[in-house]
Amino acid sequence: MKLLIGIIFAFMAILSGSPLGALLLGITFALFLESPNKFIDKSIGTRLLQAGIVILGLTISASSALSLTTTYFPYISIFVVIVFSLGILISKILRVDSKLSILIVSGTAICGATAIAAISPLIKAKPNQLLTSLAVIFLFNAIAIAIFPVIGNNIGMSDEQFGSWMAMAVHDTSSVIGAAVSFGDGAVEIAAPLKLARTLWLIPLIIVLGVFYKDKKNTRNTFPLFIFTFILAIFVGNQLNLSDMSLSFLKDASSALLIGALFCIGTQINSKSIKNIDFKTIFFALLLWLFAIAASYYLVKVL
Repeated sequence: MKLLIGIIFAFMAILSGSPLGALLLGITFALFLESPNKFIDKSIGTRLLQAGIVILGLTISASSALSLTTTYFPYISIFVVIVFSLGILISKILRVDSKLSILIVSGTAICGATAIAAISPLIKAKPNQLLTSLAVIFLFNAIAIAIFPVIGNNIGMSDEQFGSWMAMAVHDTSSVIGAAVSFGDGAVEIAAPLKLARTLWLIPLIIVLGVFYKDKKNTRNTFPLFIFTFILAIFVGNQLNLSDMSLSFLKDASSALLIGALFCIGTQINSKSIKNIDFKTIFFALLLWLFAIAASYYLVKVL
């Protein structure tokens, strides 16, 4: 019965065309219908997300993506270093658990749950630390999808400004794309390559933590290789010289996959992980995120 309800909810999410709606339906299915643990494997959401991003790559201009990345990557790098350094400093002042703070700081500065999952075995994080950091990031991702498009529209941001802002201010790739989809197709084409450029900082983070914690055996195969597939898809799409009809179909397919991914990601939340969040942790994570939002907005406005 729950399988049938889950399928119905998933179709409702895709048909709605709303990233926030898909996420909320996934959360509703997980919490209120009490879906069994791992009822929907988390890898399904990840694969749908990756497939949607790669298909999106087929519709993006290579010259435009290269120009954007060249222009913004130095600023993204400055942003990542400052947010990470400030996060470590604030965690020391507030006396947040060191491993928990590294997980939250990495997720905020670089790429949300992807960074957290990649570095947790390196620093030997405890299960409750992993669950807490993921729950905090998940909560902020849901807030971002709900309110950022409204803010962007109300203050008159352009597609490029909003997409660039989301690429730096929001934690997970799925939520960056979700917020951008709600704003408009132009914002998605800006946000996707810039967010993946930010994710590149996961490489030096893994190397540094691997050396610092004297444990290199877990550093292999942690970097999301689909980023390179996405880059390849951009160049393949440009070589194919696709028609407007084909581009429209690919964008619709990408949107459906991304919304399906958000539904699956929503089903991963559980009451146990939410209960693990204490006031100090949420205050620390929120303070750092507010700084990231303000700093990224400033960078976008001065460019």
